Amino acid sequence: MSSKKSAGTIAGRKQASAPFQLPFLRSVSRQEAARNRARWHRFLSYYKPHLPLLGAVLCCAVLVSLTALALPLIANQIVSRLPDLAGSPDAVGQLLALGGVLLAIFAVQALATYFVDYRGHVMGARIEAQVRSELFEHCQKLSFSFYDRQRTGQLMSRITNDSLWLGELFHHGPEDLAISLLKFTGALAVLIWIDPLVAVVIVGLLPFAMGYALYFNNRMNKALRTSKERIAGVNERVEDALGGIRVVQSFANEEDEKARFDTENAKFLRSRAEGYRSEAMLWSGMDAFAQLVTIVVIVFGAIRILGGEMDAAGLLTLLLCVGVLLDPLKRFDNFIRLWQEGYTGFVRAMELLEEQPDIADRPHARPLDAVTGAIGFENVGFRYEADGPKVLEGVSLSIRPGEFVALVGPSGVGKSTLCSLIPRFYDVDAGKVTLDGQDVRDVTLATLRRHVGVVQQDVYLFSGTVAENLRYGRADATMDEIMAAAHAANAHDFIMALPNGYHTDIGQRGVKLSGGQKQRLTIARAFLKNPAILIFDEATSALDNESERAIQQSLLSLAKGRTTLVIAHRLSTIRHADRILVLTRDGIVEEGTHDALMAKAGVYADLHSLQGRL
Repeated sequence: MSSKKSAGTIAGRKQASAPFQLPFLRSVSRQEAARNRARWHRFLSYYKPHLPLLGAVLCCAVLVSLTALALPLIANQIVSRLPDLAGSPDAVGQLLALGGVLLAIFAVQALATYFVDYRGHVMGARIEAQVRSELFEHCQKLSFSFYDRQRTGQLMSRITNDSLWLGELFHHGPEDLAISLLKFTGALAVLIWIDPLVAVVIVGLLPFAMGYALYFNNRMNKALRTSKERIAGVNERVEDALGGIRVVQSFANEEDEKARFDTENAKFLRSRAEGYRSEAMLWSGMDAFAQLVTIVVIVFGAIRILGGEMDAAGLLTLLLCVGVLLDPLKRFDNFIRLWQEGYTGFVRAMELLEEQPDIADRPHARPLDAVTGAIGFENVGFRYEADGPKVLEGVSLSIRPGEFVALVGPSGVGKSTLCSLIPRFYDVDAGKVTLDGQDVRDVTLATLRRHVGVVQQDVYLFSGTVAENLRYGRADATMDEIMAAAHAANAHDFIMALPNGYHTDIGQRGVKLSGGQKQRLTIARAFLKNPAILIFDEATSALDNESERAIQQSLLSLAKGRTTLVIAHRLSTIRHADRILVLTRDGIVEEGTHDALMAKAGVYADLHSLQGRL
């Protein structure tokens, strides 16, 4: 891990405003402007795999617009021809023919609308799924240091809630813009053709409507951004409370958890109320503008008729065209809402995708092939944060291939940290860690971690069956191999006692198993991986004495032929280690066998004596 905090820590980063906002509404730095351009380019790139479908949707959108414009023009023809048709023997037939044309246009419009709505939504949903998949995949690559700073509930909100509106935006964005542009220009052209003066009056009102919409759009943007942050807080609270429900109930803290949840929920409610206020002001204002335009057309049209400058057919056409003209404004209104919901979520998603892993392959990293298991620490220094305290400083040691080494010492001196540097869960700040003489930073992460098996202090099992959890150590393992690993970890007997044996569902995080059972499964999972290097980070801490003794025997046999590093507080588990290293804040202060260190009567002997009295 680079010890420096990422400059773009998600939790504290400001959200970028939507690119379509006018320059005078907000000043941005060149760096932010460049980032916005890059995001906008990426936003458009999601359409690339769907260009044929997008083209078909846009063609249908054109048909929707053209048919909408055709209806008032044909209505104008019908009303204009009524005086000529009066008394004509085939007047009804001609009107029915024109009605048939109107029905045909309506049918085309209905089919085009159906295609736009159905296939367009499918396209949007596919893009939404693609973005969500990219977010999940990217999260798998981010380093431990990233998760040290972040909260799972916040990340879940970005992957799920923030992407929900993306499909709507990716669908309705091109459709609404195309239909709005075509309808607006077409209706305006018809208005100018019917009566230029009325058209000029309507156009004169548009800047006021646009300014009003942009102002409340900005307010909606801020409110929605806040809402997304608040709902992430709600998710986080739910995840903590339900994930730790046994702890909550054992301490009878249900009311405290409810109070914490209510606090987060109230914050979310306030943010939503502010968003709804701005949304209501925007929509009511746009509706009022639509009514105002209709009133203007009726009044001015009536005046023009009185002056003999317009006939009834022209006024009817104007009113129908006003409906067509106002539809783009309503679509623009809807587009603003979708944009705020979708693009603010898109920005938050991009912020996550822009996070770079602290631990990554160097440009010329080599695959790690056969491994003998020699481990070296050369003057290693490490701290978790750039300005934080040093956890390790000047640590040097070497472990021979196949050696069984135990690491002991007081809590908080960096034992787990030291072991985490071998598979590069973090990177050193000074010195280097080597494997078979190669700096671990010069080999690929995938091959490095393939040769290192880790049983961590924090037990984690996945939802599913026992066999599925064990096969996580090696996906192609046979049932015989799975059972052999379970035998080695002293887990086979309790597994067979389960209702369905190896096919028993163990619940989320193995909730149906005891602590010792869960820990034995994680040990079996590591055994199944069969790595050249085994690291046990207090892996027997939750086992009873009988299981611990069985694990010790299995550990001794499995340690043969592979390098094994064991961190243990219970010193009885490492009596037979080839070498015991005693780590304190001053570094490695003692090393040797159990008997040699006891005879030395130093730090190790004191730890052993203290533990014997507990």
